[in-house]
This record gives sequence, C-alpha cells and structure tokens, in this order.
Amino acid sequence: MQFAGYFLIVADIVRWARGEGIPVGPGRGSGAGSVVAWALTVTDLDPLRFGLLFERFLNPERVSMPDFDIDFCPERRDEVIDYVCRRYGKDRVAQIITFGKLQARAVLRDVGRVLGLGYGRVDRLCKLVPYNPANPVTLQQALDTEPRLAAERDNDSTIARLIEISLQLEGLYRHASTHAAGIVIGDRPLSELVPLYRDPRSEMPATQFSMKYAEMSGLVKFDLLGLKTLTVLDDASKILREAGVEIDLASVPLDDEATYEMLGRGTAMGVFQLESAGMRDALRSLKPDCIEDIIALVALYRPGPMDNIPRYIACKHGREKPDYLHPKLTGILKETFGVIIYQEQVMEIAKVLAGYSLGGADLLRRAMGKKIKAEMDAQRETFVKGALANDVSRADASRIFELVAKFAGYGFNKSHAAAYALVAYQTAYLKANHPVEFLAASMSLEINNIDRLELFRRELERLGIPLLPPDINASRATFSVEQLADGTKAIRYALGAIRNVGVQAMTALADERAGSGPYRDPFDFAGRIDPHQINRRQIENLAKAGAFDSLTSNRRQLADGAEVLLAFSGAAQLSRTQASLFDGADATLAPRPSLPEQEDWDLNERLAAEQEAVGFYLSAHPLDSYVDALKGLSVTPSAQVAQQLASGVTRFRLAGVVLSVRERGPGSRRYAFIQLSDPERQLRGGSLPRDLRRRTQRAGARQACTGDRAGPHGGRRRQALRPRLRRSRCEAFAKPDRPCGARARYGRA
Repeated sequence: MQFAGYFLIVADIVRWARGEGIPVGPGRGSGAGSVVAWALTVTDLDPLRFGLLFERFLNPERVSMPDFDIDFCPERRDEVIDYVCRRYGKDRVAQIITFGKLQARAVLRDVGRVLGLGYGRVDRLCKLVPYNPANPVTLQQALDTEPRLAAERDNDSTIARLIEISLQLEGLYRHASTHAAGIVIGDRPLSELVPLYRDPRSEMPATQFSMKYAEMSGLVKFDLLGLKTLTVLDDASKILREAGVEIDLASVPLDDEATYEMLGRGTAMGVFQLESAGMRDALRSLKPDCIEDIIALVALYRPGPMDNIPRYIACKHGREKPDYLHPKLTGILKETFGVIIYQEQVMEIAKVLAGYSLGGADLLRRAMGKKIKAEMDAQRETFVKGALANDVSRADASRIFELVAKFAGYGFNKSHAAAYALVAYQTAYLKANHPVEFLAASMSLEINNIDRLELFRRELERLGIPLLPPDINASRATFSVEQLADGTKAIRYALGAIRNVGVQAMTALADERAGSGPYRDPFDFAGRIDPHQINRRQIENLAKAGAFDSLTSNRRQLADGAEVLLAFSGAAQLSRTQASLFDGADATLAPRPSLPEQEDWDLNERLAAEQEAVGFYLSAHPLDSYVDALKGLSVTPSAQVAQQLASGVTRFRLAGVVLSVRERGPGSRRYAFIQLSDPERQLRGGSLPRDLRRRTQRAGARQACTGDRAGPHGGRRRQALRPRLRRSRCEAFAKPDRPCGARARYGRA
C-alpha cells in the first residue's frame, strides 16, 4: 500500500514525544487495529489480544489515505508541533484551513446587524430557531416547523426582509479558521504544492485548500490531538514518584480487583469516559469484571446503542439467554453476549457467514452505514449468495443481513473503544489504588473550574480524604499531597485555585518559599515578593481564602491592608536594588508600617468572604448554624434529590444559603433568579417571584432558606439534575432562630 513512510513519520513523532517525557495516549481511532503500529510503539494495545482488525483502518480493496489520530498532553502539544517543524522543515509543515458557514441563527444575527435591527429583536427571533449542534436546523426547516417564526415573518415586513436575505446567504462561508488538530507535511516546500494562508492567531501557515482538496494535492494529514486525561495520569504518576512509588501505566494489570469493585459501585467521579450519572448507573448494574466489559460500555453508551445496555447486562448476569443469530456466529458474538456492538463484528459476520474478505466486509459495512438503496440491494444479493454457498439457508441469510444492517448503522469502532477503554481503566486503576494522588492531579487539571472543584471536594469528603485549607507556607500553586501525623494522606488546597490570583504568580510565591524558607509574617511575605507579579486583589483573595492564617488569624486586617503590604513590597524591592548598587549595604532598611486596626469578621462574614474567594464554602458552611432551626422540617439534602426523583417523589423541602438574586422580566411578569448553596452543592438557574429579592435584602444578602421543591421538569436527556427554583413557599431565616417569609418552588433543569 506504500504507506511505510507515513507509519515511520508517525512513529518518529511518538518516539520523540515519549523521549521528552510528553504523555502520549495508547491509541485512538481505527489505527489501534494495526499490528505494525503496535510494533512501532505508535499504539500501546495489542490488536491481536483485543480482536481488532487492520482492515477497519486500511482496506486493501479500497485504498485510501491512512489516518492516525494521536493523543498528547494538551499542555505540551505545541512542543510536538515545534518538533515536527524542526524535523521536517518549517516550510514543509502547515495547518489545514477550515471554513465556518453561515447557519440559521448566525445568518439572522449578521443580516440583522447590517439592517440596523436591535439586538433584542433579532435575538428573540433567533431563539425561535431550534438549536441542535449535532444536526443543525436550516432556516427553511425552522420556518416550516415553528409557527411563531413563520408568524413573525408574515406579520412584519422588516422581519420578512431579514428572513428573505438570510435564506439567500445561509450556507455560505462566513470565516476561515484552522483544523483543531490536523497538520500536513510535504516532501518539498508546501508553496510548491498548495496555496498557503497566514492565520493571524498562529505563526504556522495554513493550507488554503480544505482537507479534501489538500489530500487531492498529495498531502497527508497527521492528527496531533490533546487529551486532558493524559495530563492527569502523568501528574498523578509524578506525585507518586515524589513519594517513592514508581508506576508504569502501560503495564498495570488489567484484572485488578479493587478497580472493578470500585467501578461496580459506580464511584467513577473523575474516571475518563465513565463519570457521567447515566454511565455510573450502568456500571452499578453491569458490575464489570474484565476490560472487555469496559470496552463494550464505552461503545454502547451513545444514543441508539444504549438501548442494548439492559440486554447486555441481563445476558452477562444470566437473567437472559444470549441470541447468537446462527451457530456459526457464536465465536464472534460470545464476547458481547449476542449483542452486535462493534463495526468489526459486522465485518467478521460477513466474512464467516457469507465468505467476504475482510476488505470486502469493510465495504459492506460502509454501504450499510450509508443506507443507499442501490448499494444495499447489491450487497444483499452478494451476502445471501455467499451464505447459501456456506450452507446457510436463504431465510436465515436474509434475516441476518437485515439484523446486521440495522446494527451497522450505529455500530462503534472497536479499535477506538478499546483504546479509550484502556485510558478509562488506567484512570480507574489510579483512583482505586492511589485515590489521593489521582484526585490531587484531577483537581489541578480543573484548577480554574469552580464547579468541578466543588464536585471533587464532595468526592474527597465521601472517600474520607481530608482537604487541607490553602496556606501560604504549605500550599503549592497546584493541588498537592501531604502526609499527616497519623500516617494518612491529605490534599492541600492549591493557591492557584483561589479566584483571580493566577497560577503563574502563585508559582513564583511557592518557588520563593522553597528557596528561602517559610514566610514568617505578612511583612516578611511582602518584602520577599516581586510587586510586579502580585496586586491588591490577589492579596485580598488570598486573605479571604485563609491562605495567611498561618501568619495571622485576622483575615479582615490583611484583606483591608493589601495596599499597605504592596507599598511595603515596593519599598523593599527598592532597598534591594540600592543594596546591589552599593555593594554590601543593608537590604532590610524598608520601615515596616502598621496594618489597619480592624476587628476580624464574624463567622458568617468570614465564610462569605471565603466563598467569594474560593467559589464555595471550604472550611465550614453557614447552614451549620441552622441545624437546630431546621430540625423537624424534613429537609432533603440536595445530593439526594436525583435519587428521590427517580423513585417518583416530586416534592421536596430543601435548605440553603442565598448566594445571589437577579431580577428579570418586564412589569407584572418580573421574576428573580436565585442561587442557593447547601453543604453538598449549589442550586442554580432557578426562578423566584420578585418579592424574594425584597425579603432577602431585608434579611441580609446571605441567609438560610428552606422551601418546597416540585419537579421534575425538563427533557429526558438532561441527566445532571441541576436543581432549579420555581414558585412555591419559602421560609428565609435572617437568624438561626428567626424565620421571615418568602415564596419559592424548586424544580429541575
């Protein structure tokens, strides 16, 4: 097939990355089915061990360009691309141009702006166009299916003109961009092969031909993708290495009992591909005990195939008998208990039952996926004829062809499922056997995502792993692991996870501490930092989060004295500069001013400031003060709402602290959005009547609140169960023993 050079280039890129310590994925896509790729260490999983097919990757009977997808740590992916440019020549490497098209909503907005229509008017119109990113709705389809949009057009000549122009422009190219992962490499300067385009956001040129035409010009695409999970695996391994534990993820046993027990309990928070609520439910029912179960679940958990998950589980546990369709197919379908899951199974069925070559079987699979009648009729005739020659009756052959054709439409690439299942298993193995290190690495990856950090905080609480507060003398810029006096491990909260401080600046603070010793007091801290790397807001938020508690217990004094500390920092730097000019002069002459005399915040103020700086309550929760007031009210913890909804309960009483209230809507229809927090999660996106804002202002910005919750509402596909507030009765507590009235109802987003 004359692709040896392509394989060797991919192998060279992967080998260099691994040599530089850049995490590389075990495989991705159909390329994982190549034994040659495995032998060249491009992939890490043995295709013979997992029953993967080379012909799914490259078909000798329909030769097309190979397409290896390689995952790298996203933080170091640019280094890989730089290497490719150096190795093969900057003038021979380019990105691939892509073109964004004017879709229904975008064309309405653009045309509306040119026509001078108000944003609100056009936005209201755009919201009448159904939003479906996976299968975008055209403007004409929206007009045909949405009566309100058609009525706007019919009743308003300006809107009619807007829509008329938009229909003519829809589908045209709007802007140029570049392929998210693909690059091309030429055997000569690319300017001799294709026209080039300079993307203002990148130093690398891009082809002016899109991928289809770039390939027709003789160029080959190399997909160098970023996968964040690889960063987690690598960071967890580094944390373990610091503690003297070496782990080779490529060699972890695939039969680890602790890993499968953990997955069987559904405790897969943070586990690649397996952490969604629906997937965790499937894991609890499946009780996986081998890597093949994980591969199957990765392939099945998609719209369409997921309808077969109950059957797969029932057959695995003996509650149903597998149907192998025909005795000759038992060997192919036994692994998946009679359920056709993989595209490779479709190919093997055609080979075993109807005598297809694997190359021909791949063509059959493609035809079934496209469902073109002429192709299907020709393939049906070939399939039945081959099956008859193999002692299969015409009736059985026709029946099996129709069944296989049905499954082929949404069959999954087993090579890709196996590769990603292996990554999923590796993350699960680390969580089951080294949970502290794994979760510290996971939290570092999500350092700027407050919602994810709060989820991880709850997971640590569930696992009994202490989360130590941020400390200027103990925390690193990222999350770290500490050994406690009793020999157990804890995770220290990252300085860089505090809002509006920045990982880079916090790295400088931690490096200074590591080089010159702990900070002794606030002015020692201020005197040693670079005033150009830190500002007032950063010091305020560090103080509010409690990062200076090891230096002084008065958080308010430090927060209010941030300007004083910064002024001292500047003076200290000036002293150091003068000392360097006058060799041997004392660099500590900067006089120490006094911090403002301030009484510290009370507990509720302290927690409110902490929540503002961290994004959630870390050291305690204000609702802890209301335990006695809430007794006897039958309050449901927010974390149990999903379970109760599933059991048919539709009304709940919740308790939380009001974080914010925003009013929306005109006149008598005015309403308010509320954000609540209880000790387990934040309740967001809900609406309340306008009187809540008046009551919350009267009682104070942060207060306890109880209320009835009615639900569920929202589509079946919304799995996350994010609580939404709707109109019903609410009791707001200005003080732990004094309720004041408000009204709310809680539903589901």
